[in-house]
Amino acid sequence: MKLLVGILLCSLVLGVSSQRWLTFLKEAGQGTRDMWRAYSDMREANYKNSDKYFHARGNYDAAQRGPGGAWAAKVISDAREKSQRITDLFKFGDSGHGIEDSKADQAANEWGRSGKDPNHFRPAGLPDKY
Repeated sequence: MKLLVGILLCSLVLGVSSQRWLTFLKEAGQGTRDMWRAYSDMREANYKNSDKYFHARGNYDAAQRGPGGAWAAKVISDAREKSQRITDLFKFGDSGHGIEDSKADQAANEWGRSGKDPNHFRPAGLPDKY
């Protein structure tokens, strides 16, 4: 629903032409797949201290698609961190648990979206497959 509202708002406010609109949607879809692939790879690898690398890689790959991919990466990353913060509140109360990790995840997300090399966060020993 947020995606639909965001796209509608962009088209009305920015006056996006139908051709650019379709390109934006295509990039957003491809960026969403890039984010899903990074998440799936992270789960499959199950490698200690690799989450920042996969955050940066997913955002980097999505942003390389264009403005639609960068937008999708930001929306997905922000939603993930916000939902994680809510679940942490239920698990741990308002103890501040996870705030530092969430900030570090967001920094890795921004690093990737800005076009910087995600390998900066790659842990030693992570298989080449990833």
